[in-house]
Amino acid sequence: MSAPIFSNAQTRGFGRFLAVAVPYGWFLVFFLAPFLIVAKISLSTAATAIPPYESLVSWADDGALVLTLHFNNYKLIFSDPVYLIAYASSLRNAAVTVIFTLLLGYPLAYFIASRSAKWRAPLLMLVMMPFWTSFLIRVYAWIGILKPNGVINSALLWLGVIDKPLDILNNQFAVYLGMVYAYLPFMVLPLYAHLEKLDWSLLEAAGDLGARPARVFREVTLPLSMPGIVAGSLLVFIPAVGEYIVPTLLGGPDTLTIGAALWNEFFSNHDWPVASTVAVALVVLLVGPLMALQNYQAKEEQKP
Repeated sequence: MSAPIFSNAQTRGFGRFLAVAVPYGWFLVFFLAPFLIVAKISLSTAATAIPPYESLVSWADDGALVLTLHFNNYKLIFSDPVYLIAYASSLRNAAVTVIFTLLLGYPLAYFIASRSAKWRAPLLMLVMMPFWTSFLIRVYAWIGILKPNGVINSALLWLGVIDKPLDILNNQFAVYLGMVYAYLPFMVLPLYAHLEKLDWSLLEAAGDLGARPARVFREVTLPLSMPGIVAGSLLVFIPAVGEYIVPTLLGGPDTLTIGAALWNEFFSNHDWPVASTVAVALVVLLVGPLMALQNYQAKEEQKP
């Protein structure tokens, strides 16, 4: 019998290599490389309507390596009130969205997790059903619901609750409503994943020992579900910071967010370096929450 070409140890080693190489390769090709290209453009001078092609590295006549970096774009976005307001507005929208998706998503996830197995799948399907429809179509549907002659105002006028249509479109309320609706499943799903694994006998034991439901929730349920809260909050916060469609369509054209600033720089001003600078600053801004998540997960894994 001929010997195998590869031993079991070599096969396992190759499998481990693939398990590590594939995600790192994906990260390198689809995130790091594009990010470095955008970062390079952000350090260049503007070219009319096209990305700048100037090289940041060159050789002097004496053979010395010359590194040419232009930081004027970064000085601009950190000194111009328009960009500062856009970042602050985006952070506020994301924070409010996290708060309200948590307030709405936690009871919903708890309800689904506490149901019998035959009901969990249909209830989770109802949570995920909005993903079956285009995000843009769903936002346009909210315009039809919130506009002066839309569903809500028409119903309230017909019932005699109001005398004139409510102003619930093209304002901050509409932005918050649309973003909470859009990102609610991103909060519910990780919360459900952790609550579903909850040992319900611990809750029963706490109740048997005389703890009231509020105390059981505060001292047992909430701490055990904290990883789901952290994961859901970051899953909502990170994409909500750069949200463009909901603030633009439901908040009106004057709504200032970092997504709108990016759109204006790329497609209206055709200023690639400034737009790239705004994008790089946004990525750097989001690195903090991602590092906080990794640190929290590392601490949770170290717990006995």
